[in-house]
Amino acid sequence: MKNKISIALLGTALSLAMAGIAMAQDKTVKIGALSDQSGLYADLGGPGSTLAAQMAAEDSGLMAKGWKIDIISGDHQNKPDIGSNIARQWFDVDKVDTIVDVPNSGVALAVNNIVKEKNGVYINSGAATSDLTNAQCSPNTVHWTYDTYMLAHSTGQAMVKAGGDSWFFLTADYAFGAALERDTSEVVKSSGGKVVGGVKHPLNTADFSSFLLQAQSSKAKVIGLANAGGDTTNSIKQAAEFGISKGGQKLAALLLFITDVKAIGLETAQGLSFTETFYWDLNDKTRDFSKKFAARMKNGAPPSMVQAGVYAGLIHYFKALEALGSNPHDGAKIVAKMKELPTDDPLFGQGKIEANGRKIHPGYLFEVKKPSESKAPWDFYKLAGTVPADQAFTPIEKSTCALLKK
Repeated sequence: MKNKISIALLGTALSLAMAGIAMAQDKTVKIGALSDQSGLYADLGGPGSTLAAQMAAEDSGLMAKGWKIDIISGDHQNKPDIGSNIARQWFDVDKVDTIVDVPNSGVALAVNNIVKEKNGVYINSGAATSDLTNAQCSPNTVHWTYDTYMLAHSTGQAMVKAGGDSWFFLTADYAFGAALERDTSEVVKSSGGKVVGGVKHPLNTADFSSFLLQAQSSKAKVIGLANAGGDTTNSIKQAAEFGISKGGQKLAALLLFITDVKAIGLETAQGLSFTETFYWDLNDKTRDFSKKFAARMKNGAPPSMVQAGVYAGLIHYFKALEALGSNPHDGAKIVAKMKELPTDDPLFGQGKIEANGRKIHPGYLFEVKKPSESKAPWDFYKLAGTVPADQAFTPIEKSTCALLKK
């Protein structure tokens, strides 16, 4: 009997040991690209973000070293409940390790909580709210591409300095719009300007006439568009129909993507000032990647800032996994390693991830070219200035992230 018990215990011990070895050598990764696949943010994220994730997996070099990387995608339809349900199923049923993208700050904040609960990894590229690295920061989240603080302190500050010292806001009525209006209002006031009013509009609305009339009648020098995607393009097009710019008021496109400029057209968009952290034509490395990306996109479009962020964020994530030697399936541990390693990729260059999860890199002030200045398809921007990496985002000492207090 004793021999049987000893053999059984030995067998159990060996099984546990083998399981431990297998876990230590786990080189499988599953990534979920959660985006708006068919709505107003589909062009700036959507299928292009899924492609960016696939390209990052291919370019990481891990698959040639025996790693297995799966990419799946989901459509949150710009609804926090749908995004939350997808995220829970991915972690509980599909065994997803990491969620990327998530344009729409309302969805992003909801997903942020779930990722922390499930101890996964969230690399945000699409959502803008600066709350993700302040009040709602998480040890499991990296905010990669841009945020409302950056947009406000670059575009907003530049316009006030240029004489636009009175503002009226046209704001998308959800978390992103509220955060962008809040952050820009603070910059306008601290720069010596004033906010004379504002109006909120429903997400994905088609008719901006009543909102634009209120903005026009405010006599504000600047109409700040605290919206994005289809809402931005529709409001700019309809503002042109109302002759707002010809009447002397300036439009501040607080968040503008290359896909928006394409939808608006250079004739209407020319002269718009805005900030991005990526443009396909910045340098040889961005041009090389963008050429490969566009060749695989059905519409031949270069990557948006959001799609570039998905690629770059995952490139760094894969470097962290390689440094760890395997996938520990421990999101907080992986994000800690991502923060430990300096960032360096072909799209955003060298940088770092702060303790609050904020990825630091330069911001670029652009102006939309006149039709006569554009020499090729998607040749839309001219560089007006650069915001250094150490000035582009919330100073770490001003962050309200609880992680900094530990």
